[in-house]
Amino acid sequence: MTSSVTAPSPPPGPVVAGVGASRGVSEDEVLELVHAVLREAGADGSALSALATVAAKAGEPGVVGAAARLGVPLLTYPADRLAGVPVPEPSDRTRAAVGTPSVAEAAALIGGGRLLVPKRRSAGRDGGPSRATCALALGAGLPQAAGLSAEAPEYDLRHHGDAEVRDDGRELTDLAVNVRERTPPDWLRERIAASLTGLAAYPDGRAARAAVAARHAVTAEEVLLTAGAAEAFVLIARALSPERAVVVHPQFTEPEAALRDAGHRVERVLLRPEDGFRLTPGAVPDDADLVVIGNPTNPTSVLHPAAVVAGLARPGRTLVVDEAFMDAVPGERESLAGHRVPGLIVLRSLTKTWGLAGLRVGYVVADPGTVRLLERAQPLWPVSSPGLVAMEACVSPEAVAEAGRVAVRVGEDRERLLSGLAGFGAAVTVAGVPEGPFVLVRVPDGIGVRERLRGLGFAVRRGDTFPGLGAGWLRVAVRDAGTVGRFLEALGSALPSPSPAPMPMSSPSPSPSPSPSPLDAAPLR
Repeated sequence: MTSSVTAPSPPPGPVVAGVGASRGVSEDEVLELVHAVLREAGADGSALSALATVAAKAGEPGVVGAAARLGVPLLTYPADRLAGVPVPEPSDRTRAAVGTPSVAEAAALIGGGRLLVPKRRSAGRDGGPSRATCALALGAGLPQAAGLSAEAPEYDLRHHGDAEVRDDGRELTDLAVNVRERTPPDWLRERIAASLTGLAAYPDGRAARAAVAARHAVTAEEVLLTAGAAEAFVLIARALSPERAVVVHPQFTEPEAALRDAGHRVERVLLRPEDGFRLTPGAVPDDADLVVIGNPTNPTSVLHPAAVVAGLARPGRTLVVDEAFMDAVPGERESLAGHRVPGLIVLRSLTKTWGLAGLRVGYVVADPGTVRLLERAQPLWPVSSPGLVAMEACVSPEAVAEAGRVAVRVGEDRERLLSGLAGFGAAVTVAGVPEGPFVLVRVPDGIGVRERLRGLGFAVRRGDTFPGLGAGWLRVAVRDAGTVGRFLEALGSALPSPSPAPMPMSSPSPSPSPSPSPLDAAPLR
């Protein structure tokens, strides 16, 4: 007679995995432990509602990356709140280290419910000590809807790509900053230089404002000139008083930073790599009265359909769409600039395509009432006279046509880069379907790969400062074929062994003509 072992019944509802971690724990170690604990409970990843941990570990790359790969939010709690949760295995050593006698069990149980699996330790990596703990609780109430973080993880929201090429990075080939190479073009540089003779006069933005309005077929009252898109985020944070502000991540971190600096509480909707970082129906709470989204999104390079983004509009909601990279998309086919969607604010930057990061030029397109509100929060003469000249020049029909040709060339260069990355097989994962002048990739040992690339002469943008991403993610700017080839060779050397060498690059096949957006046929005027 053979004996049989009865597998545990799957839990009857969603579960929360509480996670404790030592500094430097890897994503893989956390993931393996979470999956092992789920198996012990007779569950799989589909039953998992969230990872939860102590606030001090909210920025730990291995934990953040594990949550992103599992496609669940990372909930974080202050140590003093966790200290008040009764647990079966309190630890004085843990209390001394992080201020609470339990992390994994307390974080799993803080919303109520019952413990399914008590604290388990990871096996460690490569013979090293355990660096992660995990406990599983059933029926724990989430403090907010799935997809929203309970408390802001401590990401470095002020870290930007230029930090990678400062100081000792000045001599590196720059794949960290998304400004187009060999810019500004000569004709634009000459226009800017000619404006210097008029620096004694205060800036007069009327001509530039009219030019931007003509560019998007709106009135001048629907345009606000700004010192780059970054200033526009600050103006929005100062001028508006949202009750529930939501930022769709991963994306440019400056809007969240500006909102927090202005005293607003910010919730995060985390798009998932399993969905190609695309916006899914119902991801944004219906009662959010301020929603911020990028299109195409930095750092994922995903281009959301204009109709989907416009579908986020609601009565009483302000919808902010960051289109800083839209002019890098041929035909700007998913742009909402010039479409009169209720509550819509579109931000544009002239920094990227035209190489004007040092001049700070951008603008807002919104309804006249919103423009007046933002203008009252703005200092006098926010854009310099050279900046106004550059702005007027860059929105001219001739410049718009040139930007369109550049966008096509960037697309061809991006296909070369993607073709080369595909040659590494499973060692390199590309996020979604890239449509911008950069590509987001996930690699094993992202921190090590980035440092080894620096040693080989290349700077890439770290991904772990973007909410929803971990240390395994890197953003790579699209460059010309020669630079791409050298980068792929360096990447092959930087990846952990064994990694396949990249396949030889072939000329990209012509891309099919993009289908028109639904908004092209019926503009929301």
